[in-house]
Amino acid sequence: MAEILHPFYEAHRGAMEAAMRHRLDLAEATLRERAHLSDIDGIRQEVMDEFEIVLTQMPYVGGAASRMSDFFMRLMGFMAISRVLRRRGVPLPVIGEIERETYKAQLLTVPEAERLASGRQFMSPENQALMREQAAQSVTSSHQNEFPEDFVYDFVEPGAGDTFEFGINYKACGFCKFAARHGDKDILPNICGLDFDAYAVRGIRLDRTQTLAGGASHCNFRFSRLQR
Repeated sequence: MAEILHPFYEAHRGAMEAAMRHRLDLAEATLRERAHLSDIDGIRQEVMDEFEIVLTQMPYVGGAASRMSDFFMRLMGFMAISRVLRRRGVPLPVIGEIERETYKAQLLTVPEAERLASGRQFMSPENQALMREQAAQSVTSSHQNEFPEDFVYDFVEPGAGDTFEFGINYKACGFCKFAARHGDKDILPNICGLDFDAYAVRGIRLDRTQTLAGGASHCNFRFSRLQR
């Protein structure tokens, strides 16, 4: 039986598909130069077809009430790109380079003032309070039973001598669960690599020395403001 797209993602389908088409436009030159691919129209169609599959596979983790829903909607399309390029014989490190450059280019199409305002909002006391609340909820058995594919994480306060403003320790990752379920574990590190640019373009420094995808017990995200 075919899987059905969750109504929450169905409501955002148009925006997600538009973002994917824009992403593929930005990737065209890099696909030719780095991956030595010439059938760009064929790749574009194959990726969009794969993206339709990915959409039905995306786990529902609470919709607008969960901050992690946005992560899935913004980044899960790279699973489709990775799958197609992997089938086309592109080496995994090259796939990672293409995706990171493409994602950064897409992020930079947003005006700088808007990006920096988003970064200030992320670092704000109000957002930190929300993250504390959702982190505490994520570790409860009731939440994990309702949303078994969600992230599980702790909010980390800086200690004496720490230079970061706050941190997140992800003890279970929705992308890792997705990759394990659908045979994408080899392309997972490329998804992890997108995080650094996603924060940097908003004026945020991300320090991270380990990931669940790399075999660690948790992903140690540490956030501070970039000096400009």
